Amino acid sequence: MFELVSRWYKRRFSDPHAVSLVAILFFGFITIYFFGHLIAPLLVAIVLAYLLEWPVIQLCRMKIPRTLAVILVIMLFTGLMLLAVFGLVPTIWQQIVNLINDIPNMYNGLQKFIAMIPERYPELANLQIVESIVTNAKNKALGMGESVVKGSLASLVSIATLAVYLILVPLLVFFLLKDKQEMLGMVRGVLPRNRKLANKVWHEMNQQISNYIRGKVLEILIVGSVSYVTFAILDLRYSVLLAVAVGLSVLIPYIGAAAVTVPVAVVGLFQWGMTPQFYYLLIAYGIIQALDGNVLVPVLFSEAVNLHPVAIIVSVLVFGGLWGFWGVFFAIPLATLVKAVWNALPSTEEEPPEQLS
Repeated sequence: MFELVSRWYKRRFSDPHAVSLVAILFFGFITIYFFGHLIAPLLVAIVLAYLLEWPVIQLCRMKIPRTLAVILVIMLFTGLMLLAVFGLVPTIWQQIVNLINDIPNMYNGLQKFIAMIPERYPELANLQIVESIVTNAKNKALGMGESVVKGSLASLVSIATLAVYLILVPLLVFFLLKDKQEMLGMVRGVLPRNRKLANKVWHEMNQQISNYIRGKVLEILIVGSVSYVTFAILDLRYSVLLAVAVGLSVLIPYIGAAAVTVPVAVVGLFQWGMTPQFYYLLIAYGIIQALDGNVLVPVLFSEAVNLHPVAIIVSVLVFGGLWGFWGVFFAIPLATLVKAVWNALPSTEEEPPEQLS
């Protein structure tokens, strides 16, 4: 057993460049795992810098100085974010309040539906188990409402932290974009000299991460907008709230789409019942999810879709458990990174001895 491990180690880590690559990744993992909460503003700024790098490059190609291009892009991005916040947040909040107020009516409707079951389905006359489940669901919903209120009061303490983020993140984004080359030079200065494989993996992943972040933002906007138009045409209640939930669900591959289906179906069921309108909603929602998974995702993430769905789900579970939201958001790039690192490590298989003729 020891000989097998030793032989595998010599095949994979006989090259000092491979050792440097693993050491860099290990140091990065330890830093983010133990100090991620301290450098969270920097991580947010890096993501935004990746997102805004493309428009900055386009402006620079138009002979605009990079500093001026960075200022223009950040001002435009900030304006769009403020417009989205002041335009969407009040509507979303109002719809959340309306949904909470409608929960008792939904519960009463569910009770009436249960009471009618013996008339429609006499073979299900014993409904004690179903009623107990509904009662437990009601208690859970009330407890959840209390938790939301308590959480909202407790979250007031974090307003100061949010204010600090609103100041630090734009400054970090500005300097990351403006002094990109200088900062990359500083990072190279502290890295090991034997980093040929690390450079190879970096050049491969840098472009993939940039494309992934831009593609994920585009996917959220497209799926959310199409969902809102669809829900508005069908006159579904809480259309803005549900459309935002559907758009954000694409952050979690496969799992997000399955999870957000429940509130969409529940709202439609309580609004229309088992009517054609409800089935139209399910069909339209299914078409949106099918187009997202089979058309939009392959176009935006042509390299990422080469990963097996099981690998993507496992990466969501593992990296989400390690790093929370950021682990879920970067699950696909991290899985691709693991694959790229494994392929980059040298594998000098021993050649079989030549047989004498």
